[in-house]
Amino acid sequence: MADPDMQSQAVAADVTEMGPIDYVVLEWPRDVTPAGVADHIVDLVDRGVVRVLDISFISKDDEGNIIALEVGDTDAFAPFEGASSGILSDQDLEDAGEALEPGTAAAVLIWENRWAAPLATALRKSGAQLVASGRIPVQAILASLEAAEADD
Repeated sequence: MADPDMQSQAVAADVTEMGPIDYVVLEWPRDVTPAGVADHIVDLVDRGVVRVLDISFISKDDEGNIIALEVGDTDAFAPFEGASSGILSDQDLEDAGEALEPGTAAAVLIWENRWAAPLATALRKSGAQLVASGRIPVQAILASLEAAEADD
């Protein structure tokens, strides 16, 4: 991964040219190694689909305490060693940890959707602004498609 200081400077330098920014909290049981996940994220970065702006790791113990983890605590995310830029605050990690089940660990990522940057830039230049956004879970799409099939 890129030097985090260089990455932070690049983000500040080209913020008007950026695509939409998303965050995700990826949870797994604390005793499970999420094999292959980092490889897929690195592939998206290498293909220019996303740019990881920050990444941190947390866990929630059985009593509900939220604990910050080092990248080195899991080999599965070794490619992200040193990639934290500081965008994620301690409060952000605490808030993310509230969503976790006890006995789990998580990666918290902020990434830019590079694929959408040209459209986002054109929209900003035209004076447009985002007034609503959201995600539709795959399960909801499947349920809608099944309902549409049942109506046919």
